[in-house]
Amino acid sequence: MRLVFAFMAGIALPIMNGLTGKEWRGLEKLPAREGFIVVPNHCTEIDPIVVGHMLYSQNIMPHFLAKDGLFRTPLLGSLLRSSGQIPVERSGVGAGKSLDVARQVLADGGAVIIYPEGTLTRDPGLWPMKGRTGAARLALGTGAKVIPVAHWGAQEVFPRYAKGFKIFPRKNTRVVVGDPVDLSAFAGQAGDKATLEAMTEVIMADITALLEGLRGEKAPGGRWDPAAHHQSMHGRFVERGAKPAENKPAENTAPGQNDAGTTETGDAR
Repeated sequence: MRLVFAFMAGIALPIMNGLTGKEWRGLEKLPAREGFIVVPNHCTEIDPIVVGHMLYSQNIMPHFLAKDGLFRTPLLGSLLRSSGQIPVERSGVGAGKSLDVARQVLADGGAVIIYPEGTLTRDPGLWPMKGRTGAARLALGTGAKVIPVAHWGAQEVFPRYAKGFKIFPRKNTRVVVGDPVDLSAFAGQAGDKATLEAMTEVIMADITALLEGLRGEKAPGGRWDPAAHHQSMHGRFVERGAKPAENKPAENTAPGQNDAGTTETGDAR
């Protein structure tokens, strides 16, 4: 497993190092000798490389929850499975199986990365949007620490739904690791919808606060909710290479549209 991930990293990381400079802060907050859940913001398809690079450099093997379509891609799917990544079915009875696998990774002392937004943010300003409840459910069921992570700069290298990389001038990617999310108020509670949604909002608030520090500005009041703007929760909501409107809801994609060529991650709601 680690050898396969090392092979993948050996291909991706030199490219990323050539495209971007990097600044990592708060690495001492990553737990040692115990399993934990990482919850990053999600604004471009190369986010998993940015977060995976940071973790791998600390000798932490990352296990991403990723959409199951990626695992059906012949070569990529084989590499993902062999490197211990976790497929997520978007719907149906299989949607919870990924959390069972994630629980075992945590029990073995591993790091599980869940993008709580479930897909690339739909927020016009690339702020964290309304989260989904997979990370909260996993935390409530295991007691594992939830570590918020925010990053900024990768979207300048590969903008959301872009057709290619923007190489010049060389960009800088910054990553900050926060303190564990304080979910003590929910300890021992049943995993009902209201509890999980409240936990998720606490998680999203911590991620947003970290991102505000990186960007040096305040997030807008009220969290972007795709459902309120008639947007699909999965797949692209604009054509690749197109720029979404900044101050009004973007158009929805066709029902069921999904981009199996991206590194879009899953949430296992």
